[in-house]
Amino acid sequence: MGSPSPGEESAKGLRESAETEERRIERQKGSPLAKGEERFEERSRSSDGRSAGEKQNPAG
Repeated sequence: MGSPSPGEESAKGLRESAETEERRIERQKGSPLAKGEERFEERSRSSDGRSAGEKQNPAG
């Protein structure tokens, strides 16, 4: 089975760091962060107040 590659170890560290940061923010916020599609919409709106669909179809 061998040891993990440097890239795999780096990815694992990044995931662990992101999980730690997410838990910290959830504690500060007092509620869980949105996941999946909800999170995508939240992040999309946070940048400029428009949804992803509005950005894709500016005429609508």
